[in-house]
Amino acid sequence: MIAHIQGRLVEKTPTEVVIDCNGVGYHINISLHTFSLIPDSESLKLYTFLQVKEDSHSLFGFVEKQERELFKLLLSVSGVGASTARTMLSSLAPAQIIQAIAANDVATIQSMKGIGAKTAQRIILDLKEKVLKVYNLDEVSVVESNTNKDEALSALEVLGFARKAAEKVIDKIIRETPNATVENLIKQALKNL
Repeated sequence: MIAHIQGRLVEKTPTEVVIDCNGVGYHINISLHTFSLIPDSESLKLYTFLQVKEDSHSLFGFVEKQERELFKLLLSVSGVGASTARTMLSSLAPAQIIQAIAANDVATIQSMKGIGAKTAQRIILDLKEKVLKVYNLDEVSVVESNTNKDEALSALEVLGFARKAAEKVIDKIIRETPNATVENLIKQALKNL
């Protein structure tokens, strides 16, 4: 209904902004990702999504169209509401969430506040095909990074580390450097275990 709002930035907090558009102040909910991308200039344009509920109308704003589209995809999953989707986009960058969905990385999605194992699996199940189609991801790179992760985990298990602890460390490394080789994953993990 409201595709974007452009106007003068009046207020800015990590969770919301107020944009004055020709004398009307729009209260817009934002994620931390969007907050980090908002320029210091007075003029601001945000792509928006209007959520209409029985008891409220909420406006959500995004600096990038990609983040808005991912927000809408997340809302399409049963059990994921606007606050959960916004929390996810505040925890990780949209590209990292897309990569996690495409790579069947339940641990990364589950690591976000408010997401349990079942919801994480449902997000992947419902969105994987849409994400691969919409964002034209190359499945080869997704499979390759999963193989690197599996090989690094196997090596760490052979070295005597507990799988759960190793997996947490490996997942963190992959989030920070998605294209890490098996050797780099193992070296970094050994420093952190």
